[in-house]
Amino acid sequence: MKQKINIRLSMIALIAIVTTTIGITLVYYNLFQGQVRRDLKQNAVLLVETEIFQNAYANGKESAENLEHLSEGNLRITWIDADGTVLYDNDTDISGLSNHLNRPEIQMAFEKGEGESTRRSDTMNMNTFYYALLLNNGTVLRVSTQARNIISVLVTALPVIAIIIVLVLLGCVLIGHFLTRQLMRPMEEMAEHLDDNNQIPAYKELEPFVDKIRSQHENILAAAKSRQDFTANVSHELKTPITAISGYAELIENHLIDKEVETHIAGQIRHNADRLLSLVNDIIKLSELDHKEIPRKFEQMDLLEVTRECVNEYMPMAAQRNITLTISGISAGIIADRSLIREMIDNLIQNGIRYNKENGSLFLHVTIEDGHPMLSVKDTGIGIPANQLDRVFERFYRVDKSRSRETGGTGLGLAIVKHIVEIHSAEVSIESVVDQGSNIIIRF
Repeated sequence: MKQKINIRLSMIALIAIVTTTIGITLVYYNLFQGQVRRDLKQNAVLLVETEIFQNAYANGKESAENLEHLSEGNLRITWIDADGTVLYDNDTDISGLSNHLNRPEIQMAFEKGEGESTRRSDTMNMNTFYYALLLNNGTVLRVSTQARNIISVLVTALPVIAIIIVLVLLGCVLIGHFLTRQLMRPMEEMAEHLDDNNQIPAYKELEPFVDKIRSQHENILAAAKSRQDFTANVSHELKTPITAISGYAELIENHLIDKEVETHIAGQIRHNADRLLSLVNDIIKLSELDHKEIPRKFEQMDLLEVTRECVNEYMPMAAQRNITLTISGISAGIIADRSLIREMIDNLIQNGIRYNKENGSLFLHVTIEDGHPMLSVKDTGIGIPANQLDRVFERFYRVDKSRSRETGGTGLGLAIVKHIVEIHSAEVSIESVVDQGSNIIIRF
């Protein structure tokens, strides 16, 4: 960034020098041209006032040959007759000069009393300025001088311009290095103390950027901690059934159990294997839900119809635990991924059965409130303490850990529910009273 700032400062300086040089040259060259024209006019008027040419013309045209050179230096004087014939030229032998009647400054002098023009010589990089004045005897006096054109002036100034450019660029590099260091220092200090929320950005324009970076930084740290906690919890949860399976297998291998106990041991191994499989499946499901880029098949569906399908599947499980499972409500259309909605409802029903009381009930109700489809899952279970309500959607969080493991719970069901709700831009809330039950409401 510092290098880019230095380069841009140097480019700005270079452009400024070049444009300023060209602009000043154009302005002063125009002033110079105006001064040359005024000087030519003044010289012509002075020559006319001397009446040298009027007297020579009165004495006869041939007397013009006896005129002495009237000027020294680069001022050229030409005297032209009314028919365009050159009567006198102080710079060139008039015998070799052509008729001047077609020259623009001569034509203007005959028409308006005076005329001027400028002709450029590309080979010599010079401009010739002409001024012609009509005399009272019908002849024209013309004076001219040469001066460098603007290209020649610029070319002549190039060495000086080049030196100025080099000096200015060196100055820009040094000043730019100092300024960028001063400019970047507060940003570097801010980067070093990004965790310090009390540090205010040195530049007001950086405040939204710093707030965004800090927010992202905090989210990254939170995600890293969540991932670390998740990994630790996964390791702990997987270790328990694996240890149990390994221990039971070792007893069987070493023939340390009686025949009548083998059936019980086999049941424990199957129970822990099922729990291990449930854990792996839920972890895979959470991993899939975490990847937002996975395409979802959203379609129009009836929330009541999907809920009824799920309820029918879990009727045997509810009957096995003496839980009354019922459903009511009205048709409510939603646009959603059917497989994810079924997964969400399945987890809610499983959760309601596992944490319910003996001979309890689980009631699912579908309705529409203020134009929003809603699903309510109400149980008569153990309930959740008020101070733990905001944690029930955390991964591996259990209100009753021993009960959850006994019934095969992984502690990931409500975490999966929350992910699916977020994917569908819905809202989830929970109401609960200890020993009376809970009511989970999904609002689409």
